[in-house]
Order: sequence, then structure tokens, then C-alpha cells
Amino acid sequence: MKVTSLLTLSTAATVVTGRSLLLPEQAPLRNPQAEAADAEQYLIETSPGVTRWVTEDEKWALRREGVNFFDVTATPDFGSQTRSNGVQSVTFPSKTAYNETVKSMLKELEKKNMHRNLEHFTSFHTRYYKSKYGAESSRWLLGQVNKTLADAGAHEHGATVKPFMHPWGQNSIIATIPGKSHKTVVIGAHQDSINLFLPSILAAPGADDDGSGTVTILEALRVLLTSDDVLKGKAENTIEFHWYSAEEGGLLGSQAIFSSYEIEGRDIKAMLQQDMTGFTQRTIDAGEPESVGVITDYVDPGLTEFIKKVITVYCDIPFVLTKCGYACSDHASASKAGYPSAFVIESDFKYSDNKIHTTEDKIEYLDFDHMLQHAKLTLGLAYELAFAKFD
Repeated sequence: MKVTSLLTLSTAATVVTGRSLLLPEQAPLRNPQAEAADAEQYLIETSPGVTRWVTEDEKWALRREGVNFFDVTATPDFGSQTRSNGVQSVTFPSKTAYNETVKSMLKELEKKNMHRNLEHFTSFHTRYYKSKYGAESSRWLLGQVNKTLADAGAHEHGATVKPFMHPWGQNSIIATIPGKSHKTVVIGAHQDSINLFLPSILAAPGADDDGSGTVTILEALRVLLTSDDVLKGKAENTIEFHWYSAEEGGLLGSQAIFSSYEIEGRDIKAMLQQDMTGFTQRTIDAGEPESVGVITDYVDPGLTEFIKKVITVYCDIPFVLTKCGYACSDHASASKAGYPSAFVIESDFKYSDNKIHTTEDKIEYLDFDHMLQHAKLTLGLAYELAFAKFD
């Protein structure tokens, strides 16, 4: 958000030798640079096919009101093939098939790793995608992902991690673990944070949104690479882990990635988004059982049904069905490109974290036992679909 300084001294009084001196009214001080930025227009899509032009300040006002959107200014034709052909049809397994192997791997997940990574990740003043801190935090995260692959010896078997470059400075990150085919399963989270009141100035620790998802999938990746078969490329399918930039600005990072995949004709069989995995207090206060929120609107029904089975088998808590609306997280970009996508969140949506997008989205409010359940889901799904035989 840009701030234009308005300083009007209409009735200011200055005490001079015991008397009040009334200053004349002065015109507001102008900031041409800020005024030019405020005037810049962005094309947003608030529901399928419904677009409007807004300023950046109007973007944040809509977000404060709970309105989600795609910013399609740079990608007006993204999804045109999907509008013509629809989302590709993929048949997912009827049940989990690697229970013994996965349950053994689940024991290797460590809350302390997620806590340590999130402590550092939230130490940046903000991860706002246009800020220097957003760029710095992305470079730090890239280093952590690279270390995860290096510690596992994954580079020796063809695994890679690369930044996906964006013009705003904070890059997305893509880690690839090759399989026997180019059929690909994507696990995603967004790395940026925002304070919706003054994005370029105020702190945005973003512990839950989406620092929690970021470190959850990073820990799942670490343990997934303990599988010798996955590590050495013996899985049926390729696995990618994505950390998106600029989700808060209108799914900008994920749109850029999936738009490129759409153009390249990439064969993406499934995409799961983990956005907010750590807050349980409102659920507990409401007297409801702790659960994984499974989003049911604007998602792929077949993939969502399989995720419910994965939760039932590999998690220690149940799922609850809930909705979040149009363009509510990065899975929507995958769907727009024609790929089956799904989204899980920390709770029933109505009990999700109400501290997000403020200075109070802090690590001390999160439940790492709950985040561990999301890590179990992520690991279980990634392993099952790595070895699934898609038609």
C-alpha cells in the first residue's frame, strides 16, 4: 500500500513570547511518486470471467473485506485452454496402497525441524513480495531447500532446486525429484506474507499464513527423500515441491508457474496446496474436534476424495469438509491451467486463524502437533501418488 502524505496546517498555533501566532492555511504536501503508484491499475478476476480494474490500494481493501482474486494483469489469456477443454480427467487410486512403508516413514517427521525453520522464517520484518525482505527470505528458503536435497544426496540422482524468477524481486522456488516418467505431482505452499494495512511498512511475520505451510512441506520433503526408491528415481512419477511468491498479491507466483506449464504442455496429474496448517485455538474454543479442513469448492473431486482417504489412514485426527471461495489460494492457479488440484487448511474455514495479515500472526500462537498432522498428510499423499500408475 502506498501512502500519500497529507499535511494541512489550517489552525496550527505556535507560542511565541507568550502569544499565539496563527499560521495561514497551507496546501497539502504532494508526493508525485506515491501518487503515480496509487494511480497504477491492475486487472483482477473475482469470480470466473468477472474482471475489473483496481488500484493497488483497492486490492488491499478488497482483501481486508475477505474478497479473493486473481491478478491477471500480466496473464489475461491464462486458462484459455481450460475454458475450452476443461480440467483434465485423472483417475486416482481407490485406496492407499503403501500403508506399511508410509507409516514407517511418518515416524521420521520432526516438529523441532518445523519450529526451527519457522523461527528463522518469521524473523524477517515481512515477506511482502515487493520488499527487500521478501527477496531475502526467498533466498534463505532456497538455501534451506537446497540443503535438504544435498543432505539426502538427492543431487547425485538428478534432483534439482531452482528459483522461478519474477520481476517483483521475490522468486518462487521449485524442487524436482525425477521419477520414471514426466507425469508430475505437485505439492505447494506460498512463501510470502503481508500486512494488509501498510504492506510496504508494517511487520508481517506470517507465521501461519503461510510460514506454517512452507515449513510443513519442507519437512515432508526431507522425509520423502529418506526413501531409497524415491531418491534414486524409481517412483513412477516425478514429484515437485513448490514455494510460491506473491500469493497475497493475487496468486501471481503460482499463475506465472502454471501458465508456463500450460504453454509447455506439462503433464501435471495432481496438485495439493498447504496454506495455513498450524492454528487450532478457535476450533478448541468452539468445542469442536481438532481436524484437517478439506476444501470442497473449486477443487478436483477425485483428488479431494483420495486426500480424504489419505487423512483417514495416515493422520491421527479426522477431516472436516469446508469451503473457502474462488481464488482463495494457489491451487486455483493449477486448476486454471487445467490440472487437478486440491487444498487443505488447518480447520473448518470459519475457525481458521483470524490474526493473519497483521503483526500478530506469530509463531507462539501455533500448534506444532497439528502441523505434524499436515506433514503426515503431505508425506502420505506425495508417496502414494509418486508410485501411482496413472493412465
